Amino acid sequence: MPPAATAPTGVPPAAAEAVRAEGIVRRYGPTLALDGARLTVRAGEAHALVGRNGAGKSTLVSVLTGMQRPDAGEVTFGGAPAPRWGDTAAWQRTAACVHQKSMTVPDLTVAENLYLGRLPGRRAIRWRALRERARALLAEYGVDVDPAARIRELGVEQRQFVEIARALSFGARLIILDEPTARLDAGGIDRLFGKLRALRAQGVAFLFISHHLQEVYELCDTVTVFRDARHVLTAPVADLAEDALVEAMTGERQAAVARRRAPAARATGEPVLRTERLALAGHFAPLDLTVRAGEVVGLAGATGSGNTAIGETLVGLRAPDNGRITVRGRVVRGGSVPHALGAGIGYVPEDRHREGLIAGRSVAENATLTVTDQLGPFGTVLPARTREFARRMITALDIKATGPGQPVSGLSGGNQQKVVIARALAREPAVLVAVRPTNGVDVKSKDALLGVVRAAADGGSCALIVSDELDDLRICDRVLAVFHGRVTAAFPAGWGDHELVAAMEGARGSEETPHGSEETPHGTRQAAGTAGTAGTEGTEGTEGTEGTEGTTP
Repeated sequence: MPPAATAPTGVPPAAAEAVRAEGIVRRYGPTLALDGARLTVRAGEAHALVGRNGAGKSTLVSVLTGMQRPDAGEVTFGGAPAPRWGDTAAWQRTAACVHQKSMTVPDLTVAENLYLGRLPGRRAIRWRALRERARALLAEYGVDVDPAARIRELGVEQRQFVEIARALSFGARLIILDEPTARLDAGGIDRLFGKLRALRAQGVAFLFISHHLQEVYELCDTVTVFRDARHVLTAPVADLAEDALVEAMTGERQAAVARRRAPAARATGEPVLRTERLALAGHFAPLDLTVRAGEVVGLAGATGSGNTAIGETLVGLRAPDNGRITVRGRVVRGGSVPHALGAGIGYVPEDRHREGLIAGRSVAENATLTVTDQLGPFGTVLPARTREFARRMITALDIKATGPGQPVSGLSGGNQQKVVIARALAREPAVLVAVRPTNGVDVKSKDALLGVVRAAADGGSCALIVSDELDDLRICDRVLAVFHGRVTAAFPAGWGDHELVAAMEGARGSEETPHGSEETPHGTRQAAGTAGTAGTEGTEGTEGTEGTEGTTP
C-alpha cells in the first residue's frame, strides 16, 4: 500500500477553494485538447495532476494561468470569477506556474528578477533599497538566497525558490509546479518538499504536476487524473492504491496485462552497440548496455529520467565523464558528432524543426547532409548526384514530395520526419538512435515512421528508441524503464501499458519485478548522476538540460 499523504498543517478539511475549473473545453483546430475537464484545489492543499502525454495537463495549466482562453467552461478563484482575459497583472495575482525550465533572467540579480517589470522609482532606482526589499520578501517565505547574487550563480533548487517567492509577492495563492523535481537531486527534493509544506501551512495551494508517482504519495493530499483530454478521477491520495492510479492513467487493468502473452522473440545476431560503465555526472550513472544486430531496444522514461541524455551521449552531442562506447568493436570518441557518425551511429533528434531540418533548403539538401563526401570528387557536391541520391531516399521511404527540389518546409509533418530519418539512414548506419521519432505526426505517419526504424534493424543494424510515447515503444524487442537515473525494470515484447507506465512513473510495485532482466532495479529516490550497480543491460541517471540547438547528423 502507498504511504499516507502528509496533511497540511493548520488547514481545515473544508477549506475554501483556491481554484475551481468546470466543464473546460479547449480546441486547437481539429484537436480537442480539453473535453469538459474539471479540477478543484483547496487553500492549503497539495493537489497532484497526473496523466500521460497528451492527456490535457499543459492545456489546463495555460487556462488556469490566463495564457489560453477556454472555448467553454468556467474558472473561479476563491469563489470569484477569473480575471478578464488579457489582464496579465490580474492573473498574476491569482495563479502562477513555476516551470521545469526556469523563467528567470540569468544575467540579472535575484532582486532584479523578483521585481522585474515593477522596479520602484520613476527616474532612478535605489538599488540598496531594492535589495533590502528583496531580502525581506525572501525571508518572509524562508528563502535563504543573496538578493545581490546573479541568477546564473544559483543552483536549480534556489532558482525555483526565487520563482515561488516572486509568484507569491504578486499575491497569488495558487502555485502550479510543473515537474519541479526533474532537475533536483535527492537532497534538493527533500528541501523543496519541506518548503512547500511550510507554505501550505500559510494557506498557499499547490497544483503538483509530476511523472513520479512516489512523490505524489509523499507530498500530496489529493490526485486528479486526466486521460485523453478528459477528467477521469479525483480521489484522496491516501485512499488510492498505486495500481488503481496507474489504471486510471492508462485505461488498462492489471489483470488484463497478466493474461497477455508475449509474441515470439525475434532472432538477433552479434552485438553491435556496447556501452561499458558509460556515465555523465548529473545526467546518468554508469551504464552497461548491449544491443544486437536485428534488435530494437527501447529506453522508456518520463521527463527528466535520463533517457534522452543517454541517446545524446551515444551520438556525440554530450561528452561522457567515464566509460566507453563501441560499435562493432570500434571505440567511439565521446563528445564528437563526426566521430560517432563515422563509426556508424545515425541520429533522429526529437525536435525536427530545431535540430533536424534546415527549413529554407530542399528535400535533397536536407536528406544528404550526412553524405556530402559522397556527392562529388575532391570535396565538391554535384547537384545531379545530390538529386539522384535524394530520389532513391524518397522512393525507399515513400516521402510525399513533388521532387528532390521541393523546399522541406512545404512538406507535411510526417514527411518532414521521414526526411530526417532519411538523412540518418543515408550512411547505412550500424546503430540508429531515434529520440521520440513520431513526435508531432499523425497516426498514419507514426506507423510508417516506426516501420522504417523496424526495417533498419531487420536489415542487420540495430536501433535504440528513446521515448515516453507508448506507441513508439511497441515495436521494440525489449524495453528498459528509466526512472530517476536508473533502469528500474526491463520488459520483453508484449508488455502492457499498465506495467510499463508504472515503471516509468516510479510506482514501487514495478521496482520489485525486473521481468527476468539482469539489471539490478533501484527503488528509492536517487541523486542525479550517482553511480549504481551496472547490470548486463544498464543503469543510468538523470537528464535535465535540453539538447544542442542546430542541425545535427
